[in-house]
Amino acid sequence: MMANVYLPADSQRRLIRIARETLDDFVRGHCDERAESDDPYLEAADYGAFVTLFKEDELRGCIGTCKPTGPLRRTVIEMTQAAASRDRRMSPVSKDELFQLHIDISILSPLIPSADPLSLVVGEHGLHVARKAKRGVLLPQVASEQDWDMKTFLEQTCVKAKLPKDAWRWPDTAISSFTALIIEEEE
Repeated sequence: MMANVYLPADSQRRLIRIARETLDDFVRGHCDERAESDDPYLEAADYGAFVTLFKEDELRGCIGTCKPTGPLRRTVIEMTQAAASRDRRMSPVSKDELFQLHIDISILSPLIPSADPLSLVVGEHGLHVARKAKRGVLLPQVASEQDWDMKTFLEQTCVKAKLPKDAWRWPDTAISSFTALIIEEEE
């Protein structure tokens, strides 16, 4: 049974504020370390997280981790810095564009191995495909945004992992799913 991610509204707002302050400080070259929070939801180490940066409607950076590596707050700080500077698909974020950027945070449930990936639900489940050292992850919203069916979503996650499209059918390819709580920065 897949668990849904729960974070109260106040914790969601705090997490977006932390991501925004991190982005602004990091791009401006300030290394202001954020102290621990007294919010138990942000100090929990139960979830992975992806941080996505948009400039208007264009992707400007997206990096994350499926596995928790520490408190959620710390994971979001690290992924915000990485999305601003280490997404290989684009140049690092500049100071001049900070005011144009919008932040989305996807908090991920633990990965659940899927024996029947075609039974997963588009828009509800994200995918993690792994075969040997190759891995690919697509968030649940990607399939909905692209209007993909589950087979296409599986194929595109394989492509993201630099595997053949049909690798999701291979017995030695591990397919896992997850749900995500998506927190969008208010305009």
